[in-house]
Amino acid sequence: MPSTIPYNVQAIRAEFPILHRKVKGKNLVYFDNAATSQKPTAVIEALTHYYSHYNSNIHRGLHTLADEATAAFEASRVAVQQFIHAENHEEIIFTKGTTESINLIAHSWGNTFLQQGDEIIISSLEHHANIVPWQLIAEKKGAAIKVIPIDAKGRIDMNAFQQLLSPKTKMVAVVHASNALGVINPVEEIIRLSHQQGAMVLIDGAQSAVHLDIDVQALDCDFFVFSGHKIYGPTGVGILYGKKELLEAMPPYQGGGEMIKEVSFEKSTFNELPFKFEAGTPNIADVIALKSGIDFIQNIGKSEIRKHEDELLEYATAKLKDIPELHIKGDVQHKVSVVSFVIDGVHPQDLAILLDNQGIAVRTGHHCAQPLMKCLGVVGTTRVSFAAYNTKEEIDILITALNKSIKMLK
Repeated sequence: MPSTIPYNVQAIRAEFPILHRKVKGKNLVYFDNAATSQKPTAVIEALTHYYSHYNSNIHRGLHTLADEATAAFEASRVAVQQFIHAENHEEIIFTKGTTESINLIAHSWGNTFLQQGDEIIISSLEHHANIVPWQLIAEKKGAAIKVIPIDAKGRIDMNAFQQLLSPKTKMVAVVHASNALGVINPVEEIIRLSHQQGAMVLIDGAQSAVHLDIDVQALDCDFFVFSGHKIYGPTGVGILYGKKELLEAMPPYQGGGEMIKEVSFEKSTFNELPFKFEAGTPNIADVIALKSGIDFIQNIGKSEIRKHEDELLEYATAKLKDIPELHIKGDVQHKVSVVSFVIDGVHPQDLAILLDNQGIAVRTGHHCAQPLMKCLGVVGTTRVSFAAYNTKEEIDILITALNKSIKMLK
């Protein structure tokens, strides 16, 4: 959709079958997009078409179905390459999610290159998926984990980060945009400073890939990871981008079929990229359908979607601030379309139940970011997150429901 054509949110909504259902007798208002986005008809039909017309295993077969499935699978790899502006399609590894992508890097790269006394830097904003894998490999290798502090609004303390950096730093793994707060980190500066010390940099793009323009070559990050289900694609698909020379230097994460070149009982040799890291039969149908999710974003234009989401974020933030008991966490200018808040005297879980009774889906709790919640001094928050298909009218419904719920819970 060119920028000269007005953004047609109703036409976009028509592409999402689930948005037409009712919950508890109310029209569904879906504000849990940071957890997973809904799927357009094109994605759903791509799944059905694969299973109905050319269901087959890939890469090995010499028959028509195998050829068609392989071509569609590899077309998704090229689509991802173009989506994040990677130099080579071999740098795109398919996993089952962001979590597995980080675990692959921590296990394969970490086991190979980390030594006792080395240091890994993460931030206080991280999702558990970018904490626990590094804890596991650090304990195994005798490395230390250093944590970048944040200020009261959830922004990384860059002065503290520079003080943490040293020749001992081997990996800096940070989130691009916080899943809990929406705060966008200054990853360009983090990458530049890290490389000055010779450290590798992993960027967790699970929340940023759908909202921000991603150019891994311009960023010069060593690794970039994200999930298909948050960019309007299916669940069960993750993407790991790594610089080709790094991936070639890393050993396989799992053993089995596809990732091998030759096997004997004495020794096995491994396949070339990207297949070295894709052992066994992959999630073929969902990888193929991922391309339809990317096409959906590209056809509208990420800049157009972002403009719409920014308007929703600004509108919702202003409306929420009119509620005296409500306090927004991560209330900064530079963020993606996520609003996280607490309400005096109201437990987030109680609020979620009352909102669900009014047909509104939000996320409450610690958002798999318990250390961050501890830094903020709360047990959890209520998180509202917007996508291409949300509207200001839905936000008005939320505000009315919030005021009603607060009266019931006070």
